[in-house]
Amino acid sequence: MFKKAIEAKSHQRLSGADRKKLKRTIRDRFPRASDADIDALLPPKAEITVSKFVNRVHLYGVEGSFPMFFDVDGRGSEIFPTVFALWKVPEMLPSFILKGGEVSQFIIGGADLMFPGINIPAEGLPSFLAGEPWAVKVPGNPSPIAVGSTTMSTAEALKAGIRGKALRITHYYRDLLWESVEGHYVPNAGFLEDVVFEDPVFLSSVQVPDSCEGSGDSSNHENDGVDGKEVRESAISDCHPTSKTQLDSDIVEQVTTVVGGFKVTDNIAADESTTVEEQHTLPAEDLDAYLDKCLLQALHTTVNDKDLPMPGSTLWSNHVLPCRPSGITLDIKKSSHKKLSKWLQAKSSAGLISVREDKYKKETVLFSVNRRHLDYLSFKPERRQEQKVDKGGDQAVKETQSPKLLEVSEIYKPSIHVNPIFASVGADTGKLYSALEASDVVSKYIEKGNLVKPMSKSIVVLDPTLCDALFKGAIKKGSAYPTEIHKKDLGSTFVSRMQAHHIVTRGSESVVRKGSVRTIQILTERRQGNKKVTKLSGMETFLMDADALASELQKKFACSTSVTELPE
Repeated sequence: MFKKAIEAKSHQRLSGADRKKLKRTIRDRFPRASDADIDALLPPKAEITVSKFVNRVHLYGVEGSFPMFFDVDGRGSEIFPTVFALWKVPEMLPSFILKGGEVSQFIIGGADLMFPGINIPAEGLPSFLAGEPWAVKVPGNPSPIAVGSTTMSTAEALKAGIRGKALRITHYYRDLLWESVEGHYVPNAGFLEDVVFEDPVFLSSVQVPDSCEGSGDSSNHENDGVDGKEVRESAISDCHPTSKTQLDSDIVEQVTTVVGGFKVTDNIAADESTTVEEQHTLPAEDLDAYLDKCLLQALHTTVNDKDLPMPGSTLWSNHVLPCRPSGITLDIKKSSHKKLSKWLQAKSSAGLISVREDKYKKETVLFSVNRRHLDYLSFKPERRQEQKVDKGGDQAVKETQSPKLLEVSEIYKPSIHVNPIFASVGADTGKLYSALEASDVVSKYIEKGNLVKPMSKSIVVLDPTLCDALFKGAIKKGSAYPTEIHKKDLGSTFVSRMQAHHIVTRGSESVVRKGSVRTIQILTERRQGNKKVTKLSGMETFLMDADALASELQKKFACSTSVTELPE
């Protein structure tokens, strides 16, 4: 499951309803875990995040801490605890005990568990069904090293002579999920970087076989208790002295890397009561400073004027949070502002940004950034470390190029209806405007003509020019023209009287098209019995070449593709 590096396509916080649903699913799937155990893994007052990967895996954890659960298909039917969670609650899952280190070295290498590698107790094989989540432990160590799902039931295993694959491993100690966490964690000890190590039993998971048994065929691999297909190369090298010496040195190097620089003492001087969340807790004053710093970093680097207006939630999740320093958790509830809206209002009062409240969605919206503000000008944005790729051989190291991002923006051109308004304020009638810029034009016209109703500041009195711009030709004959309009309806009505255009940008290529954005059409047709054909059209709108897209889809889905021109 985590043998190959896969980047998350999204990272977000769970809502209250989703948190309750996740805990209900965990409680139903793991009856061994009590409510206290689940609260220990997912604290009630902590922020729970979910990372969604392109292979449909969902990864759940406490924000700023370790991942605790992962969902294989993203539907909630195959949720497993991570090794980190099993170290906190070792008895959450039933466990298979391995026969020894000669099996465990392959388990932490990514191989599946076979029945011959399990230490079967005197009372016989435990009872289980196919598809159940089970953990894997080494003798003498209560902390599991892997987790997976059973491939058959107890009855089927006995019928097969207790041979074959017992557990399909989905996550194990030191896989890429483990490596992705900054700092490794040892149960009852803390981070490996600064812990006094005292658990030699844990190292039994990387022991080396004392001798080579078997000739390397599939049956002998099965006797070792691991999937022979996955470890055939390792088993063959065990049968040659030179290869075995190399394997010994690799294992010794692996152990040295894990425990290098640690000293063994009789007592662990780590405070087991200190949680990871407490390690990252900041005072309210420091948290306010980090919030301001991250906001300024986002305004300098990722927030563009063409993206405004922007909802406050989008500003927080897509711009402010990605700018936080590594290892720091930003929780707006623990700051002096307590709420995102109050924090944004405070920055608006200081003159750094301009925000308004959407009365319908009840959300604070960022409308503009004052890039001449003293705080903005005095702040120096941090330069992130640029990633480099080694091409191998004598080739020079080159910087990775950022992917070509697709941006689609709606813009508008003044029409004959609104041209008098633009001419009155000195605006260019041949220019393209965003919705916000068009609203500013009509606002300037209202200020110039002093058309705001004195008794009610939210009402605009319509003069003949503005009335014709908004309603001429849109009112049925015989009906009276309105004399007033609410400010909240003015901007949308004015923009609707302009000619709609849209601009599509992909990397350095950009194009302006007339009309609203056309969507991509996807149709499925049935041909020749059960054969289905999927048709796509309209991708040229987004600057995608049909031939290049067909070639990419052919590789990705292992199917045949063709390109034909549509009529007209």
